[in-house]
This record gives sequence, structure tokens and C-alpha cells, in this order.
Amino acid sequence: MKKLLLIRHAKATHETGFTDFERPLTHKGLKQAETIATRILANNLKPQLLVASPALRTLSTANVFSQVLGLQQAVTDKAIYDASESTLLKVIDNLPQDKDFIALVGHNPGISQVLYYLSGAIKDVPPCAVALIEFELDTWAEIFEQTGKLTFYDTPSPL
Repeated sequence: MKKLLLIRHAKATHETGFTDFERPLTHKGLKQAETIATRILANNLKPQLLVASPALRTLSTANVFSQVLGLQQAVTDKAIYDASESTLLKVIDNLPQDKDFIALVGHNPGISQVLYYLSGAIKDVPPCAVALIEFELDTWAEIFEQTGKLTFYDTPSPL
């Protein structure tokens, strides 16, 4: 069985003076990441590996998760930055086979699109939302449209 935890980066600044790639998390964003990571830990949902976009806001979100969950720093994959659904599916297809539970930290609209494509679940995915999809499959390469089941979903604040 493979498990994929989709994480949208936490709230980032929209202030001028930053390129999109360099946008940092806001104070609220750091709190969101800590809150959600703590809930993930409380639900005993500890991935073996974090894979993140190298953009500052996603990497910062991943760093909070790695600290709270006691994991190694995230591995970065530049393909996740500004990725379409099809690009994210290629990233998932190439995840390390020796890991059965991986968290992917990325951006919208790609995260929302992949959530729907893989599970059929229609969910709002605000900043720092998380969605766990479980697959009754043995390899990441076997994952395709609606082969997964959404088993956990959370957001930093009530919708």
C-alpha cells in the first residue's frame, strides 16, 4: 500500500519586493504549518519522506513539518514549482519505491487538481491544507486516475 500526503504551502506574503519564487511565509503561515503538522502528528500520520518545491514558501512549510514530525529535511524537486496536474503526476510516478508513505509539499492549482484526479474528492485546498490519499497499489508508477481513497483531510481553520 502506498500513501501520499498532499500539502499545500502555508500562507505566504503578497508584499511587493519579492519574486514569486522568493515569497516568504507570513507569521500566520508559520502558525498554520505548526498547527497542521501537530495535528498530523496527533493522528499518527508520519510520512517517511517530504518532497517539496524549492520555492521559499513551500520549503519553509516543509521545514516546519520536518521539525514537528521529527523528519529529515525535505528533498526538493524543482518540477513541483508551478506544476500542472500532469507534471505532478510525473513527480509522483518517480517517487522512491522503497518509501510507502511520502508527503508532497506544493502549490495550487496543481495540488487541488491532483487530489481530485487521484481520489475523485472535491475539496477546497486553502493554504496549508493537507489531504492523505491511500492506494491499494505496490508501486508509485501504478497510481493513476481515481485509484486512491481520501482518508484524511484537514485545514488550518474551519471552512
